[in-house]
Amino acid sequence: MPSKDPAQRFEDILENSKRIRQYTAAMTQADFIDDLKTIDAVERCFERIAEAVRKLGSEFDAKYPDLDLPALRQFGNVLRHDYDTVQPILLWGYIQKRLDTLEDMAQWELKE
Repeated sequence: MPSKDPAQRFEDILENSKRIRQYTAAMTQADFIDDLKTIDAVERCFERIAEAVRKLGSEFDAKYPDLDLPALRQFGNVLRHDYDTVQPILLWGYIQKRLDTLEDMAQWELKE
C-alpha cells in the first residue's frame, strides 16, 4: 500500500542520504571497505531509503526509470533478509554513482 504521506518518504530519503554522506565524507573506497562501523551505518541508511521507496509504491517508477526504483525496493529485501550477501564495494558504488540522482528525485518531488 503506497504511503499516505509521500512528502515524509522523500524527507526520509534525503535525511538518510545526508547521513550516508556524513559517514563517508573524505573516505576513499579503501577506507570505506576497511571500516566495518561505517559499512554497518551505511547499510542501515540504505535499508531506510529502500523502505521509504517501498512505501512510495510504484507511482514514481515510470517517472524515474533511470533510478530503477523496483531494484532499490528489492535491495531493501536483501538488506533485511540476505544481509550476509551484501558487498561493501557495491554500497560504495551506489553512493558514488546513484545517490545524487536519488536525492535529486526526492528534492524535485518535494518542490512539486
